[in-house]
Amino acid sequence: MNKSDLINALFSSLGAFLCIGLLAYLNSFFSDALWLIPPFGASMVLVMAAHTSPFAQPKNIFFGHIVSALSGLLVLYIIGDNYISLGLGVALAIFLMMLTDTIHPPAGANPIIVILTEQGLDFVVMPVTIGVIIIIAFAAIFNKLLKRDYFL
Repeated sequence: MNKSDLINALFSSLGAFLCIGLLAYLNSFFSDALWLIPPFGASMVLVMAAHTSPFAQPKNIFFGHIVSALSGLLVLYIIGDNYISLGLGVALAIFLMMLTDTIHPPAGANPIIVILTEQGLDFVVMPVTIGVIIIIAFAAIFNKLLKRDYFL
């Protein structure tokens, strides 16, 4: 690893630390609202370490997470919480992300979270939509400061 790669890795790690730290702080500060879900950690890997990937682009992050969470809600509403619904929720999320050209791999976990914890529509707003807006805004600003091409 050369010096440039090391510096890039350090700044990428710093960015992930700052953004997830902010979401974690908000999660602890506002005890009545959930701000942080595990797929956001994987989203940060993409926007910080693979920012030129199509999967890391704002459209994919935003709509991928929302479509996936809604897929979980739809399946939960129709067939409830069971082993079939978990597979079906993820399958529907993949299908819809592919149809809408908004594939974001970390979002594939959202239906599992929605179904296992029996979330409602409010989950799509908070933490999903608000969280991805924060991640996208942070990634845009941070990558611009580092003079990285982020928006493709």
